[in-house]
Amino acid sequence: MPSPQRRITVTDTATLLVGADPTNRPVWLQILGNATVYIGDSAVTSMNGFPIVKHAAPLQGQLAPGQALYGICSSGQSDTVCIFTTPEDA
Repeated sequence: MPSPQRRITVTDTATLLVGADPTNRPVWLQILGNATVYIGDSAVTSMNGFPIVKHAAPLQGQLAPGQALYGICSSGQSDTVCIFTTPEDA
């Protein structure tokens, strides 16, 4: 069962979305605004990240043990990401 949603503002600096922990768990992300958010590891950029476009349906992914998830927007942009994870990350 996913935890309650968290809303995180993502800017043009890599922003931690989900911290690393020792569990393998699902993560759901949804962009709430009009910018594209790029996701990846702590070195994510708008050039190497996986793009999530505005108003997309929630995207489900899986984080392996010890893996963290970061997001970033293109220069000068920001957006809000809605995060759902399992209770281990609550």
